[in-house]
Amino acid sequence: MKKVTALLSIILFSYTLAVGSQDGLTPSQIELEHRFRSLIAELRCLVCQNQSLADSHAELAEDMRREVHQLMERGLSDEETVQFLVDRYGDFVRYRPPVKPTTVLLWFGPFILLAIGVVVLLVSVRRHKASVVAPKQESAEREVRELLKKFDSDQSS
Repeated sequence: MKKVTALLSIILFSYTLAVGSQDGLTPSQIELEHRFRSLIAELRCLVCQNQSLADSHAELAEDMRREVHQLMERGLSDEETVQFLVDRYGDFVRYRPPVKPTTVLLWFGPFILLAIGVVVLLVSVRRHKASVVAPKQESAEREVRELLKKFDSDQSS
């Protein structure tokens, strides 16, 4: 039992040393790096548009990453950094822009189009059913009348 405890202690101590010594960075630098990585993953490259700043290789993305890092080193919070970029580039720089009058269509437009599509589909299906059922019903009624006439003539003879 002592061997297992000693082994676990050594593993835990080794892990603590490995995690704590990431390339000689201090804990505050490690935290800043984690914040930086998560923030650039949430911001959109204005050139590529479908890539984050973290994924883009465009020159503007490199400049924006440098600027984000400098702002964070100056002590700005994530929210203040994002607000600085939004003030400079607009809400498009965010992957998830806030819901406000200028972004309502962006947020709810797809649902509105989906609802319109469903309504058009239902109306078209109902019209198609009505146009198919009416002639069939008329021909069925004609056949019934003819059979009734035939039956009546057979009865009277």
